Amino acid sequence: MAIFSNPNNLETITPPEMGFKHTVYEDDCVYSGMIILHKVKPVLNLPINWMTEITQVNAPNLFIDEQRKGIYSFWHHQHHFKSVEQGTEMIDIIHYEVPFGFLGDVVNTLYVRNKIQSIFDFRFKKVEEIFGK
Repeated sequence: MAIFSNPNNLETITPPEMGFKHTVYEDDCVYSGMIILHKVKPVLNLPINWMTEITQVNAPNLFIDEQRKGIYSFWHHQHHFKSVEQGTEMIDIIHYEVPFGFLGDVVNTLYVRNKIQSIFDFRFKKVEEIFGK
């Protein structure tokens, strides 16, 4: 959980083309109520401010972040961690909604859903690279 619960590591586990930078955070380990400000370039290399709040922490098993300001109408991301014989199993559960109604649904189908999947595929590979399989 440590690599994911430290905001300093977010840039390392996010694809470089996202231009992800955390700009303000309060500590090296997440806690309930923590606000993290990011800059991200999800489309056309245009920077967007994104504010998330850590709304729940049950270390070392779980933490949840929710968007407070940003590119989604709604963002709720659960990070689950479970000790297993080979190490730690990670499970991400994400609920999100894009803005702009029907048009947003079309953009989600054509772009956003695949982009989110590619971000988490990158994270999976990066974690394997850092910790091994």
